[in-house]
Amino acid sequence: MPALLETHGLVKHFRGVKAVDGVNLTINAGCCFGLLGPNGAGKTTTVELLEGIQQPTGGAICYQGEPLGPRFRQDIGIMFQSTALQDHVTGRENLRMFGHFYPRALPIAELAETCALGDFLDRDTRKLSGGQRQRLLLAIALVNDPELLFLDEPTTGLDPQARRNFWELIHRIKARGKTVLLTTHYMEEAYHLCDEIAIMDHGRIIAQGSPRELLAAHFDDVVLQLPLADFPAPTPLASHTVIQGRDTVEILTCDVNAAIQELLARNISLARLQIRPRTLEDLFLELTGRELRS
Repeated sequence: MPALLETHGLVKHFRGVKAVDGVNLTINAGCCFGLLGPNGAGKTTTVELLEGIQQPTGGAICYQGEPLGPRFRQDIGIMFQSTALQDHVTGRENLRMFGHFYPRALPIAELAETCALGDFLDRDTRKLSGGQRQRLLLAIALVNDPELLFLDEPTTGLDPQARRNFWELIHRIKARGKTVLLTTHYMEEAYHLCDEIAIMDHGRIIAQGSPRELLAAHFDDVVLQLPLADFPAPTPLASHTVIQGRDTVEILTCDVNAAIQELLARNISLARLQIRPRTLEDLFLELTGRELRS
């Protein structure tokens, strides 16, 4: 796939603080690219630079091989993490208003079908549920039929059903050949939606690749999970790493049979044992740490 958006040595300083420190990214056309990182990692600043909202201190950003310019601004759509909508205005009226900002806008009927707005298109935006509001905001971001769509934590605060319905909308958009840049704190969401992810910390990219490639490169084990109440402490296990949490114990092992045999030999109940593969959340915590970020 050809590169749609690229950065070369991207740097951003704020009063002596290097928020973005030499970031190199290549986002290919037609993919969903996820930018992940803990609070303060620099991802929000990076996205604002890519959107053209902020200007870099150093480095370059190219869209289809050229510096960002008027064509780029016409070709992108942005769904911000938080957007205020005018009270006493319907979804249809919002779409009509935002459509007037561009030389060309998609028909409202097409936007309503793409984003499943039919049941509430003519409802006052004050009366929309969280999921309905996010679908309307997605339609607004798509009003100019952008080639590149920025989604900044689009499912924050949604219930599991609304979140998964939103994922299906993203799949529809990708199926039309559009490119999506997604930021999210939900690792399951990133795994489900993204063709490629980059994990940032301290202003730098510390890992990049497809979710499956990254998991295969960093892990060759699985996780056995038991309730803490079922696991007498301290109980080290030979050749297995034991991590104690608040309510659970996780055993990291490359040999599930050996780990289970050792647990049985120690008379540890397996009635509530769960076995799971490694996840993006495991990778995220391994690379960025478990301490709380402000």
